[in-house]
Amino acid sequence: MPKSAFVDFKAVKAAITMEQVLQHYGLLDKFKPGTDSLNGPCPIHKGSNPTQFRVSLSKNIWNCFSECKHGGNVLDFIAEMEKVSIHAAALKAIEWFNLDPEAMAANTDKGKSGETERPVPAPKAAAKPTSPPKSSPVPESSAPNTPLKFRLDKLERQHPYLTEQRGLTPETIVDFGIGFCSKGMMADRIAIPIHNVKGEVVAYAGRFVGEPPEGTPKYKLPPGFRKSQELFNLDRAIKEPGDRPLVIVEGFFDAMKLHQHGFCKVVALMGSSLSAAQEELIRQHTTSDSHVIVMLDENEAGQAGREDIACRLSKFCFVRVHQFNEPDMEPEHLTAEEVHQLMEVVL
Repeated sequence: MPKSAFVDFKAVKAAITMEQVLQHYGLLDKFKPGTDSLNGPCPIHKGSNPTQFRVSLSKNIWNCFSECKHGGNVLDFIAEMEKVSIHAAALKAIEWFNLDPEAMAANTDKGKSGETERPVPAPKAAAKPTSPPKSSPVPESSAPNTPLKFRLDKLERQHPYLTEQRGLTPETIVDFGIGFCSKGMMADRIAIPIHNVKGEVVAYAGRFVGEPPEGTPKYKLPPGFRKSQELFNLDRAIKEPGDRPLVIVEGFFDAMKLHQHGFCKVVALMGSSLSAAQEELIRQHTTSDSHVIVMLDENEAGQAGREDIACRLSKFCFVRVHQFNEPDMEPEHLTAEEVHQLMEVVL
């Protein structure tokens, strides 16, 4: 889309979420989730108070209650972060999230083309925006993800990042359908298919190869995909024997490595917090006799997340929290022998 193109701001705002934008900036890990919110320090004025900046997930808006003293929508946030106009912020969003330029273009036949879609300065909204986006985000936030009508079938399976850096075997790589993607919205990333509980592919996650440069997120998810509605690998985990414990981890590669080491009844949250939808999925596929092992990363986010998860799941099944002996330890760091020893203790 050329820089002079007119943009349908409403379409752009409806296509992306504040959670995705925070993830793009590499800030999502600094925010703590609430029932319908994300709370953390203000990225705009570089604050340090963990409660001064709040995101409403259902309304897809933000507020800074400290120095900024205003809020707005996703485009307002990008405009503030980049110090650009709303129009420029929309163009950046289209590029960052690989939105369809034609779908995001304003229809100039509806009136004078420059009246509503021309570049304007980023507005200073009131502390509490008075109206939510007209795209009705509340029902969308709980709606199921739509299965994809395509597959990424030209992926490089033998990429050294997978075999050497992650230590995955060819069997595991093929089993999970992952590989290096050379073009498209996941270009230059490891594409990881995400299935719903029925086994249908609902999205591809893209992992940056190696450590990304500052400002580039490690993981990229497609616009509109709601990871809170899915548990990675659940479609296969529920096929495992019912008397085996279900292991809950944070990341894709945690689940892959445990699977590779012979423990296949594992799901990944794709983060360190458990959403209400994910909790319900676990409830539906466990009983009061089921055992669940919460094995999150040994860091501040993981420690906070595992306590919350254990408290919630213990209401309907037996839960055990696994703590690593070393800081920053992750499930994927475990050797096959360590995994087998751990499971022998549990079983």
